[in-house]
Amino acid sequence: MSAFIEEVSDSGFEAQVLQSDRPVLVDFWAPWCGPCKAVSPIVDELAAAYGDRFKFAKCNVDDNPATPTRYGIKSIPTLLFFKDGKLVDQVIGMAPKARLEGTIRKILSGEDLAAPFPLG
Repeated sequence: MSAFIEEVSDSGFEAQVLQSDRPVLVDFWAPWCGPCKAVSPIVDELAAAYGDRFKFAKCNVDDNPATPTRYGIKSIPTLLFFKDGKLVDQVIGMAPKARLEGTIRKILSGEDLAAPFPLG
């Protein structure tokens, strides 16, 4: 795992993600998940490129079931994007680096994304 990526647990989610002073991408994953293994290097690359302006975290759904339940995560990988403690975007399943990077850039630029998600 990249030096720019934190492990986040159910107990630390509020402090690490919702109270973060930077936008946050949370990668919900499990060790047995093939697509999760495929998306992980993309998240690592993005963390290396944007880690000074954007926070990156991983949440193992097997070890931390409360947070995925809270956000209605039914399949993995699921990537949730938070800004100012609010869920602002999500990507379910594999996605190209350009899609994820585009979302990060929009969030950093302050550009309005789609209507806020009702979860969280």
